[in-house]
Amino acid sequence: MKHVTRRTALAAGLVSAVAAGVHLSGTNEENAVAQPKTQKMPVVYLPHGGGPWPFVDFGLDARDVEQLAGYLRGLGGLAQPKAVLVVSAHWETDVPTLMTSERPPMLYDYYGFPPASYEIQWPAPGDPKLAARVQSLLREAGFGTATDSARGFDHGTFIPLKLVYPEANVPTVQLSMLASLDPAEHLKLGRALAPLREEGVLIVGSGMSFHNMRLFRNPRAEEVSDTFDAWLTETVTLESGERDRRLTEWEAAPGARAAHPREEHLLPLMVAAGAAGADLGAIAFSDRFMGARITAVHFA
Repeated sequence: MKHVTRRTALAAGLVSAVAAGVHLSGTNEENAVAQPKTQKMPVVYLPHGGGPWPFVDFGLDARDVEQLAGYLRGLGGLAQPKAVLVVSAHWETDVPTLMTSERPPMLYDYYGFPPASYEIQWPAPGDPKLAARVQSLLREAGFGTATDSARGFDHGTFIPLKLVYPEANVPTVQLSMLASLDPAEHLKLGRALAPLREEGVLIVGSGMSFHNMRLFRNPRAEEVSDTFDAWLTETVTLESGERDRRLTEWEAAPGARAAHPREEHLLPLMVAAGAAGADLGAIAFSDRFMGARITAVHFA
């Protein structure tokens, strides 16, 4: 499947239409006040590539770089969020943990790349109020929570979002994954986050639909990734009940462990699917990267 253009995405309904009209708020009809309805945000599961890939040349195929970078740049027109909440494959904790800094630093959590890789900046503001709101929702859902005021944006956040929002002007908060790597718990985590979509928050699961470091740039990557991707594509476009059941049992999929020897890059998809609720998934991007097929999913 080729890169899905924004025109195609619009036609497929991937971009949420701005809701018209008003809704009533208040404790009763007598006190109800008419207010503009906030645009419901889509949910995105995106591939964040490898290391500092689009900003530093370390030998990747130029076509691969441009195809994925083009998709990510196009996300800036998908919706206009008040804030972004990112679940990155590169942060695991025992309980869901929120970044709370008003000015998060950079966390260069990769190694072995050229010196310029450690000078990349994406100075987006944090959003402590959003972090507190997320904590409240998670606690209501039965999760213990924690905060981290020192942690910075890891490359699962600052690399793709530097392409999506190059001006770094959208408040952004990271939420950790669970160290248990339990797919059902990550679906539950996403369901708890669903109300944020009505509050103007774009929820992003940042990972890779194929992540076997030993197979990237290996001739076997094409067959293995295509096999798993066919299952993934079918699964995310199903009705939510069956979709979530299959995601919970993802290890039974053809080529599952060959595509994901460790599932940390797949689990942000579970969070995204949980936050999607009954909304159907659609493939927004699918192409080759370092020899493997990688796919992005939008729920709207």
